[in-house]
Amino acid sequence: MMKAVRFYGQKDIRLEDVEVPKCGKGQVKVKPAYCGICGTDLHEYLGGANIMPTTPHPITKEKVPLTLGHEFSGIIEEVGDDVHDIKVGARVTVQPIIYDGTCGACKEGYINCCDKNGFVGLSGWGGGLSEHVVVPRNAVYEIPENVSLEIAALVEPIAVAWHAINISPFKKGDSVLVLGGGPIGLAVVQCLVARGAGKIIVSEVASGRKEFAKQFGAHYVLDPSKDDIVARVREICDGRGANVAFDAAGVQAGLDQAIQALRAGGTLVNIAIWEKNATIAPNLLCFRERRYMGVATYQAGDFQDVLNALSSGQLKPESMITKKIQIDEVEESGFKTLINDKDNHVKILVVVSP
Repeated sequence: MMKAVRFYGQKDIRLEDVEVPKCGKGQVKVKPAYCGICGTDLHEYLGGANIMPTTPHPITKEKVPLTLGHEFSGIIEEVGDDVHDIKVGARVTVQPIIYDGTCGACKEGYINCCDKNGFVGLSGWGGGLSEHVVVPRNAVYEIPENVSLEIAALVEPIAVAWHAINISPFKKGDSVLVLGGGPIGLAVVQCLVARGAGKIIVSEVASGRKEFAKQFGAHYVLDPSKDDIVARVREICDGRGANVAFDAAGVQAGLDQAIQALRAGGTLVNIAIWEKNATIAPNLLCFRERRYMGVATYQAGDFQDVLNALSSGQLKPESMITKKIQIDEVEESGFKTLINDKDNHVKILVVVSP
C-alpha cells in the first residue's frame, strides 16, 4: 500500500492508503518528489467536482474519488518491458495530458484539444500527490542535470504560459498587457521577459501579487481599482495600445478593458478558465480588426522548450516557490493557505519524497 491524497468532493480531500500501481507495457513508474498545488485543484475543492469525472472517464474509466496532483517531478523507479529509451533513476517531470490519439484533434497534433481529454491527477491514472504513479512513457521528460526537482515541478504551469505565447502573434519587442498576477500570469511575465518583450504591463489588484509581478520582470504594474487601464496602456504604448494581451484572470471587467487597450490589429489571448460565461462586444473587435483567441494548456514540445529555457538560465522561476509542505499538510497548509492568503503566495510545493 502507499499514501495518496484523494479528492472525494467539495472540501473533502483525504490522505489515505491505496494500492501501489503496477507498471505495464509502454509505461513508467515514477516516485513523485515535488508536486505543486494548482488553481484547478482549488476550484474543484471549493466548488465540487467539475473537471474531475463523477462518471467513468472515457479514457481512464475512473471516477471520483481520485488522486490529486498534476504539476510534479520525480524519479523513475521502474519501466515497462518494451521501454528502452529511459532508465530507472532518471529524474523527470510529467506532462499530464491524457488523450486518445485517435480523434481529429489528436491526429492534427492538438493533443491538448482531444475530444476525450483529461489529466493525470484530475481524471485518473493516479497523481503526483502519491508515493508512486504509473504514466505512459511519452508523458515523462528527463530533467537536465542543472535543473532541480523542485524547479522541475514548475514546468507544467510555465508550459501553459509558454504555449500561450507560442500560439499568439507575439513578436520580440512587442508591448504586452497581462491580466492577473496569479501563478499563470506571473509565468507569462517570466516567459515574456525570456522572449524579449518590449513593454510588459500587468493589471492586478492585490498588493502582494503586484510586488511579485515587478520582481518577475513587469515594466509597469497597474491597479484596475485605481487606474484607468485603457488610458494608461495606450499612454505607455505611445498612444496606440498593446500588441497582445493575455487574460489570466477571467474577470468580465478586465476582459472589457483589455480588448479596448489593444491597438488596431491586436490580439487578446484567453488563458483563464471562466467560472461563468462572459460577454464580448463584437464591434470592439470588428472596428479595430482585433482578434480574440483561446488557449488550451500546452502541446507536445512545450515541456521540452521550457526545460531547455530553465537549463540555459533563460527562465529563473525559483522565487515562484513561496512555501513547501509535507504530504500530510496538503489541506491545512496548502489548500487553505492558498484560499485564505493567496495574495502572498505564488506556488506551494508539496514535498512528496525529498
